[in-house]
Amino acid sequence: MVCDKIIDGKKISADIKEEIKKETTELKDSTGIIPGLAFIIVGENPASKVYVRSKGKACDELGFYSDTRMLPSSASEAELLSMIISLNEDENIHGILVQLPLPEHINEEKIIEAISFVKDVDGFHPQNVGRLAIGSKGFLPCTPYGIIELLKRSKVETKGKNAVIIGRSNIVGKPVAGLMLRKEINSTVTVCHSATRDIAEVTSSADIIIAAIGKAEFLKADMIKEGCVIIDVGINRIEDALAKNGYRITGDVDFNSCLEKCSKITPVPGGVGPMTIAMLMKNTICSAQGLIYG
Repeated sequence: MVCDKIIDGKKISADIKEEIKKETTELKDSTGIIPGLAFIIVGENPASKVYVRSKGKACDELGFYSDTRMLPSSASEAELLSMIISLNEDENIHGILVQLPLPEHINEEKIIEAISFVKDVDGFHPQNVGRLAIGSKGFLPCTPYGIIELLKRSKVETKGKNAVIIGRSNIVGKPVAGLMLRKEINSTVTVCHSATRDIAEVTSSADIIIAAIGKAEFLKADMIKEGCVIIDVGINRIEDALAKNGYRITGDVDFNSCLEKCSKITPVPGGVGPMTIAMLMKNTICSAQGLIYG
């Protein structure tokens, strides 16, 4: 049945959150420690506020402590750095998240490096990125981490399989390629990007395709082989006069054309998206438990 092919990210993320909620209660009862997650927003970006609200709501649901701090868009880099240093030293905070993008006058790279790598639950600090690359323990970036959990919990066989990553961003493409290479996953990995000569030729032999290119409905049915597994990371707006808001949300995969041909596929929305917040919470509880950097 077609519905059996759909990897339900909402259901899997809900399962993970229930596990975290139980762990949080046990941690609180045994040690008195409450996982603490701090959010920093600089400016008035409406999307950033929505994202942080949803993450704050997840904290409330799981029994976490959350601290949201706001700075005006005119805030200096020094002010933001001072706030981060304060949170680095706060024993009640186990994870720090600076919502991106930042105003142009602030160096994002410098800000990410200022966050203590032991509280970098986003997995963006160079020390955690380096640990991922060599296979050492560290915080994993939330979206790639969520993709691996989707594959594991959907019982997708990865050992020796040809996995093709479409996109080489630092947030998804590169780190998920590194994770797919790890011995516990053990896939053969190919990364396609803007200079790849014939992406369709590469994807047509893939057992697993992870699309994170940022192009609406880029992956078509004639680019995949029968029975492949597709993870769609894209979130794109397409104008649609019939839609209530005048647009519809779609991924990087032409879902309807690929659905009949693949064996499993994530929808957009409802696939990878919910997993990102779930894995942020997972990183935070692990930080509070001292399981990453005890």
